[in-house]
Amino acid sequence: MDLFDQHLTKITEESAPLAARMRPRTLDQFIGQEHIIGQGRLLRRAISLDQLSSLIFSGPPGTGKTTLARVIANTTRAHFIAINAVLSGVKEIRAAIEIAQQERKFHNQRTILFVDEVHRFNKSQQDALLPWVENGTIILVGATTENPFFEVNKALVSRSRIFQLQQLTDKDLYKIVEQTLADSERGYGNLTVQIDADALAHLVNVANGDARSLLNALQLAVETTPPDTTGVIHIPLAVAEESIQQRAVLYDKEGDVHFDTT
Repeated sequence: MDLFDQHLTKITEESAPLAARMRPRTLDQFIGQEHIIGQGRLLRRAISLDQLSSLIFSGPPGTGKTTLARVIANTTRAHFIAINAVLSGVKEIRAAIEIAQQERKFHNQRTILFVDEVHRFNKSQQDALLPWVENGTIILVGATTENPFFEVNKALVSRSRIFQLQQLTDKDLYKIVEQTLADSERGYGNLTVQIDADALAHLVNVANGDARSLLNALQLAVETTPPDTTGVIHIPLAVAEESIQQRAVLYDKEGDVHFDTT
């Protein structure tokens, strides 16, 4: 990477949305999902010891599926490749497999292939992964908002450990805001931001367990509110209401959520 590439990378990181900038880089920074990554839990041990087998993260948007994959990328000694099923096809799968074979042959190194939105792969694309998962050429880490037992190849599911991520609790979302306001590198720690209690409660309530939605609203509120004469950025309820106006309601007429929707 030359100086121009480094400069572009720095600009891209600094101009990224707040939700992207605030992605946890380590397990200790991760908030929520204690049932799968709390102290002593199987997934936490597997990530910490770099002993992963193929797995699939499923759960609602904004609950940390892609973030967990990035934590794995920062932790593992294996070669890490990430693709998005919306943008990729068999060509990209074959290229990833070729890299994985080279890493195994010349460096005796494992390869973790992260497939975001894995349910977007059609049957033939999912089938293309199967033999390489089967023989250990790649360790598959998939992420999906759908029920993997319905939307992912049964053979892939049977060879993977499924981890269900849950909507974040209000307590989790309050912690995320606190973390963001204190972080001077990636968040708003260099600013003096004062959010009224009812304004913060509104943001948390309407975000409905989705950290991305919460941080997007917080960014809009903070960055469109000028500081007062003392340098304080004051976020009252009215600004919060303008920043996030509609509660996200999960709905999928063919999935489990259909039966939970009233």
